[in-house]
Amino acid sequence: MLDTNAVLDCWAFDDPPARPLRRAAEGGLVTLLRSPECDAELGDVLARPRFAALVDRDAMLARWRALAIVVERGAPAPWRCADPDDQKFLDLACAGGASLLATKDRALLRLARSTRDRLLIATPAAAASLLGLQDRLA
Repeated sequence: MLDTNAVLDCWAFDDPPARPLRRAAEGGLVTLLRSPECDAELGDVLARPRFAALVDRDAMLARWRALAIVVERGAPAPWRCADPDDQKFLDLACAGGASLLATKDRALLRLARSTRDRLLIATPAAAASLLGLQDRLA
């Protein structure tokens, strides 16, 4: 799964390290998860003036919703993020049974050691490497 910044890296910024994740998602090689809370955050971020020149907000949200499976709220994750705004990503990962969370968020990345038995947390580049996407989708 991808946090908001990883989604932006894939579809708004076309960040080279995130390209393998985007290609894998668009090609159906990975399953992406989303929740109403995460969708709301993405929509709020895309509504900022900075993004108006980069992407068509409605088109990007529609694309994201078409690519990712919605997961309704489940039991909270057993881990607590130092940034309460990022807790929704851990909760979504647990509720949806995700094995990997791609993020560049420091608060989430700091949890990587404590979650690694159930959830790998890695940067988009490291996530692509862990999934073997770098060579496959170059």
